[in-house]
Amino acid sequence: MKYMLLVCGDDTADASGMAPVEPWVEEHGVRSGARLYGHRLRRPVEAVTVRVRDGEVLRTDGPFAETKEYVAGFDVVDCANLEEAVAIAAQHPVATIGAMEVRPFWDEGGADAETDIRRLDAELTAAARERDIDRTMACYAPDVEAFHFMGGEELIGIGALRKAVEGWFATLTGPLHRDVLELRVRPGEGSAFSHALVQLRGTRVGGEPLDRVVRLTTGYRDAGFGWLIAHEHISAPLESRTTKERS
Repeated sequence: MKYMLLVCGDDTADASGMAPVEPWVEEHGVRSGARLYGHRLRRPVEAVTVRVRDGEVLRTDGPFAETKEYVAGFDVVDCANLEEAVAIAAQHPVATIGAMEVRPFWDEGGADAETDIRRLDAELTAAARERDIDRTMACYAPDVEAFHFMGGEELIGIGALRKAVEGWFATLTGPLHRDVLELRVRPGEGSAFSHALVQLRGTRVGGEPLDRVVRLTTGYRDAGFGWLIAHEHISAPLESRTTKERS
């Protein structure tokens, strides 16, 4: 299970005798592999607090609370249980002069990144079957970058992608079958990639059959509420290969 370790400093504490953090990172990030990611944060004086009240954006320079304690950084660890996460937090040098808040990630029913990404890919297949543009676009990030067979050009942003996919859907009639022949997922912390072979089958408006296999390279981003496609590249033109050519 993943835990967020919030590294809480204290302006009133004497940090001159604190041990360096690098050996802790080496032990838990390189040797044991429990530490997945982490980073220092700049001081609270450089923070900006944002609130919205009655539709008005209120911006305040500085932290949201006046306190001598502040979050100086964070680390994400993957541990068997809370006790293991607490033990790792207790070994952090800042724990001797400040505090370490250990907080578990929100449990989304136990699904891991690869399971979620495969579920997202299945949603794309279901949306394609109905040629449902809204359902299809819901799988993509607003700033998605895509290289598609529609026009053979790079598409920047959800608006450009939507227009291209709508145009392609309009050339088809009836359901679009998206059969995933191969899908390899490489999950990461906050981002992931997949490589796939996908067979597209359907009927064009003029009655001609569509039956092509394309290779997809896809990049995903963890949006907090789920994974979204941030990058998509079709490395072979749609018309270049058929199922018969592969056999």
